[in-house]
Amino acid sequence: QVQLVESGGGLVQAGGSLRLSCAASGSIFNIITMGWYRQAPGKQREFVAHITREGSETYAGSVKGRFTISRDNAKATVTLLMNSLKPEDTAVYYCHAVEGRIGLSDYWGQGTQVTVSS
Repeated sequence: QVQLVESGGGLVQAGGSLRLSCAASGSIFNIITMGWYRQAPGKQREFVAHITREGSETYAGSVKGRFTISRDNAKATVTLLMNSLKPEDTAVYYCHAVEGRIGLSDYWGQGTQVTVSS
């Protein structure tokens, strides 16, 4: 079992920056990837970015070049630095982890609101 707790988020003007953090606990030694998804009102949850244990990063096209994901394996944390924020980035952001002790299991945080005003 893995527990994920997010922090950060809030209200920011367009063009501003925010940092989201997520701390994992529990079976952290078997976490393969950590990352972020987001869900805007009336829309499906969508992939934002993830990073592997080895540090390989993947981004959605809509955030590439603006968002940066990083990970501290020793502390089992993942951080998303969001720059040049746009109103369309407004959503609830969810931390996500894939754990591979027995097969592959998905874990989610409770979500944190990011609101970008125009």
